[in-house]
Amino acid sequence: MQSFHYTISDEQGIHARPAGILAKEAKKYKSEIKIKKDDKEAAATQLLKMMGLGIKYNDQITVSIEGEDEESACEAMKRFFRENL
Repeated sequence: MQSFHYTISDEQGIHARPAGILAKEAKKYKSEIKIKKDDKEAAATQLLKMMGLGIKYNDQITVSIEGEDEESACEAMKRFFRENL
């Protein structure tokens, strides 16, 4: 399993548009990708559950990746968050 922490720098947080793009990106990988904020967690492929985490500007989240392509998925997710959130 691989994981990383990220602080949201988008002033809108994770709202519908970036959540949809994130879910689409996460579906490219066989590994399970989860987003955790505080004590809540959601699969990155589940748009509504991810939005239900209420992730806002400056919130710190943990992204965990587990599966057969976790290394490439982890690098792709890090890049996605830096470029989009």
